[in-house]
Amino acid sequence: MKLILFILPFFMLSESLFSQSAKAKHIFNKKDLSGWTIHGTEKWYVEKGELVCESGPDKKYGYLSTNTLYKNFDLDLDFKQEANGNSGVFIRSSIEGVNINGWQIEVAPQNLHTGGIYESMPDGRQWLIKPRTEDESILKPGQWNHLRILAEGDEVTSWLNGKKMVHIKDEKIGSRDGFIALQIHSGGGIKVKWRDIKVKEL
Repeated sequence: MKLILFILPFFMLSESLFSQSAKAKHIFNKKDLSGWTIHGTEKWYVEKGELVCESGPDKKYGYLSTNTLYKNFDLDLDFKQEANGNSGVFIRSSIEGVNINGWQIEVAPQNLHTGGIYESMPDGRQWLIKPRTEDESILKPGQWNHLRILAEGDEVTSWLNGKKMVHIKDEKIGSRDGFIALQIHSGGGIKVKWRDIKVKEL
């Protein structure tokens, strides 16, 4: 009996520690941009607990990257496109100035492949995979949408509003780690809101 009583708290503690390590962590605090770095001259700010990206006068590419590097993770976030919603979420990325190297899970207006994966780098292959045409309508323009990105080893999967959009197995993606970043596309007139950004490291 004494042995059982001794072992039981050990297993309870181990289970508690495991559940804590497996929990998703919010990486946007709803108050400011702590933990993030702005790249470029476009606008990034917090308003009413939401993260807002908006084109600036230069109308160029802009990025907001995490200060932490991630390789294997499960990312959840909500986005709402206002005006032109051409944006994206970069994974396993690096940057010099506003020249980014990595993979973008697209966030764009209707029928422009939200959830697809685009490779951005000097020798990049550009579109690696796009959603099926019939799945493009999953996007809800002007409303909150939920995006999930699972990156584990050389596999990446995206879901939009609970619908699986794409899955890819790629050795080049699997060889890298890097930051997570949100994008403002060039061209001006873009405004996108983000909320509930959380990551579970795997």
